[in-house]
Amino acid sequence: MKNRIYIKDLKDNVGKEVIIAGWVDVRRDQGKMVFFDMRDMTGKVQVVALPSHVEVIEKSKEIRLEWVLKITGLVNKRPERNVKADVLNGDIELEILNIEILSEAAPLPFDMSLGGYNLELTAELDNRALVLRQPKIQAIFKIQETVIDAFREFMKKNMFFEFQAPSISPAVAEGGAEVFKIDYFDKKAFLSQSPQLYKQIVMSAFERVFSVNKVFRAEPSSTTRHLTEVVSLDAEMAFIDSWTDVRDMAEETVRYILKQVETKNKEHLKLLGVTLPTMTDKTPTLSLREVQQKIFEKFGRDVRGEKDTNGEDERQICEIIKEETGSDFVFIYGYPTLKKPFYIYPSKEEPEYNEGVDLICRGVEWLSGGRRINDYDQLMEHVKIWKMDPAKIKMFLEAFKYGVPPEGGFAFGAERITMQLLGLKNIREACMFPRDMNRIDERLTEEGF
Repeated sequence: MKNRIYIKDLKDNVGKEVIIAGWVDVRRDQGKMVFFDMRDMTGKVQVVALPSHVEVIEKSKEIRLEWVLKITGLVNKRPERNVKADVLNGDIELEILNIEILSEAAPLPFDMSLGGYNLELTAELDNRALVLRQPKIQAIFKIQETVIDAFREFMKKNMFFEFQAPSISPAVAEGGAEVFKIDYFDKKAFLSQSPQLYKQIVMSAFERVFSVNKVFRAEPSSTTRHLTEVVSLDAEMAFIDSWTDVRDMAEETVRYILKQVETKNKEHLKLLGVTLPTMTDKTPTLSLREVQQKIFEKFGRDVRGEKDTNGEDERQICEIIKEETGSDFVFIYGYPTLKKPFYIYPSKEEPEYNEGVDLICRGVEWLSGGRRINDYDQLMEHVKIWKMDPAKIKMFLEAFKYGVPPEGGFAFGAERITMQLLGLKNIREACMFPRDMNRIDERLTEEGF
């Protein structure tokens, strides 16, 4: 739009006639005057229709919330008594000289005029197209944008090569039945659960690689932690000495993300009332057995010998570590080898335990990774033990047949991190268009499915 300026720049145009465009966020009638709060992608400003501008006043009377307007106006300083400190454009307002209605809006299904609303999550998702205009909802996804950007920035700073893994796969990388089968012409294929196998193939050529990929999990669950489609942030690196190199790279990646969010999203964190989790100089690292022993000693709950942590374990170990060290994060390593994917490297000292590692924060798993098997013969042995069809992962195995250095990697979900950073109660709040067993945009019903 020619000659339009953004609302954030109005402060530099006091005393000038300008053109803005945006949505009506709030409408107030005061005596013979009409006030609007106008918003665009950069912020909000109060505009006023004065009785001296008869045509403007008449047109203002018909305008309602969410109408889209092009306004020509004069930028004025507010009277001292009306100044709102610490608010964008709190010391100026726009005197309307002309209004052009670009688009009308239907009556709203709920009140958004006070900068908030009181909806249950189901209703919020049922009205997603409108709800996305709400500042607190936008703040969630502005922060998520920073998380993804910061991951990409840190990877590139550390010489990782970006690639895009395919979403259609001939085989299941992670094992298990929680995978979407699809018709692929006259054959069967799968929606990718993970870019893991492709990530390792690309690593064997480029040494350090990363991807930002959609992945799909057919988990028949409606819990607050589960989605069927998520954004996975994956990294893989060659020439490591041990799994601790992977842990250290993962820790520094998360540290960089936290710093970028703290720096770039101050206003969004303030709007949401969020305090970021604390990462100490060195994140505590415990084996699964050490975690289970600490839980037993602190809470008297005996989970020693269990093959993995559950939600209660993760909450309790985070509570313990917070008390002991001040850290909101803890790494857990040394899971039973047979309970993890076939490519995870078993410990040489204790082969029944592997060199996989998870990062837990505030009671929720953020990240999973570890050292991978790089020896072809060992990998083939695991393929047999895990009862996999080598023909379906032929390309993956071929990479390791021709020489791959010691390597490892990690991955975490953008939605899971966003949820945990912001203390959201449901992962669907951290997904712009969540997919689960009950929803694909609209709620799925027997008739509509």
